[in-house]
Amino acid sequence: MLIYGVTLLSISYFVGIYLGDVIGKLIGVNSNVGGVGIAMIILIVGVNYLIKRNKLSVKSQEGIAFWSGMYIPIVVAMTAQQNVLAAIKGGPTAITAGILATLISFALIPSVSKLGSKKSGNLSKGKGVGKNA
Repeated sequence: MLIYGVTLLSISYFVGIYLGDVIGKLIGVNSNVGGVGIAMIILIVGVNYLIKRNKLSVKSQEGIAFWSGMYIPIVVAMTAQQNVLAAIKGGPTAITAGILATLISFALIPSVSKLGSKKSGNLSKGKGVGKNA
């Protein structure tokens, strides 16, 4: 089951990385700019397109769901490769941006949690998706 959908995932990844490199060169940065994010958008659009046209099997959808779950650890591993020491030496802007992004993310956890509990509450009352819905 796990190998299903990997072709679509890898095509999305390679196209996203290529476009990220092109964007980086266009703006004068010798680096990939948003390639993984672009790849994820391509994957989402591609999967939705294929599902709407009934061209993607259930097994492929399950395989893509598995690899999509692996996305976060992959992104963390990729960011670990970036030159953090150069960013710290570059000045307080990089450190301040990182701290602010982390604090904002922590501050948003209760709000996102409340949104998730409202949606799951409707499912538990029989108003959501299921065999009897």
